[in-house]
Amino acid sequence: MSTVSKARPATTPASKRSRSPEGAPARSRAGDIDGFRGLAALSTVVFHVWQQYFRYDANGVHPPVDNAYLGAVLSFEVIDLFFVLSAYLLTLSYARAAIDGGSTRPARVFLFRRAIRILPLYFLAVLVVWATRNPTLPGNWQDLVEHLTFTHVFDQQRIFYTLGPTWSLSLEVLFYFVLVGLGPLAVRACRQLRQRRTRVAVCAGGCLLLYVIPLVWIAVAHYVYGVPHTHWAVYFGPQARFGGFAVGMGLAVLMVALGDRGRLHRGSALPLSMAALAGLYALSLLSAPENFTFTFYHPLASALWMVLLFSTLHIHRRTRWNRLLTARWLTAVGLVSYSLFIWHEPVMLQLHKSGLLPAGQAGFPLALVIVLLAALPTAVLSYWLIEYPAGLLARLKDNSGRPRDFYPEPAIR
Repeated sequence: MSTVSKARPATTPASKRSRSPEGAPARSRAGDIDGFRGLAALSTVVFHVWQQYFRYDANGVHPPVDNAYLGAVLSFEVIDLFFVLSAYLLTLSYARAAIDGGSTRPARVFLFRRAIRILPLYFLAVLVVWATRNPTLPGNWQDLVEHLTFTHVFDQQRIFYTLGPTWSLSLEVLFYFVLVGLGPLAVRACRQLRQRRTRVAVCAGGCLLLYVIPLVWIAVAHYVYGVPHTHWAVYFGPQARFGGFAVGMGLAVLMVALGDRGRLHRGSALPLSMAALAGLYALSLLSAPENFTFTFYHPLASALWMVLLFSTLHIHRRTRWNRLLTARWLTAVGLVSYSLFIWHEPVMLQLHKSGLLPAGQAGFPLALVIVLLAALPTAVLSYWLIEYPAGLLARLKDNSGRPRDFYPEPAIR
């Protein structure tokens, strides 16, 4: 999601920022990250409109497209990018504290701010969509309870009910609790170690272990027990998908460990970014039900997203790829990406129900335009009417968890 973390990397004082060839201070990495969010959100809309027009078959296979190369583009999944990006941003403070010392925010403050970020819009959307689809009580009450408690990801039948894409939010919320549990433990363990490289190795080893566990789960489920990929609770749950978060945590450790060292030059950064994108496309192209690439698609894709993020953020000078990511229209989409992620499916289904989308597979391009024209304004309104006001509540507490004093008493002269 999540698409959903809005944590920003710390910026350095203006006097210490690297400068572009023109002499202006280099832009913050926050613009690149917003660009990633925007691309991921738009790609998610394309993916779900495509699913609506080119339905999955009974075996859960990606909808057929005559041109395999075009099909690989349309079936390009970006949910792993949301996981990697969210984990990277939220783990940075723990990685800094564990490797270089310092403090972290109390768990209650972290969870309070995550709740303010996630819950108001999510709960509202779930209640609105569920009520429209269950006009008479009690309705499918179990579906409602599972969505409100983020447990629908464990239900084979209801995982994609109400708000289909939000199965990933269940994993996002679980990651928050894992991070506030393991993060402080890692910090305390590393404080006992004298050498910095040992602290880095401990943190990196922990991330690697968290990455390997889902690989083992997938391998055993698929090759030992023969569980088909349509068993959603097995392959969509945290036990199978946590590798994306582990990769993001590893990226945070890597970035903190390197600091300003090893920054990539244009001659290496752009080719590495393009190689990562080519690898992601190859995964999509080569995936076929139950083959190796399909079975391990998400762990492999997560690793490639990590490479792409590293080659985008850990650089000396900005590349054309960075300039694309920081285009105003794209960062604007990134700003409202969570609202777009939440509302695009209900908007699409309502347009379809009202007969406002063209019929037949040939109508897919026009349908995509119509859905975007309706979903983007909806996302903008949702951001300013729900997300932004709710976000102001996060300022009620400071980093130590104490209520902020917005009206300090005047100094006595």
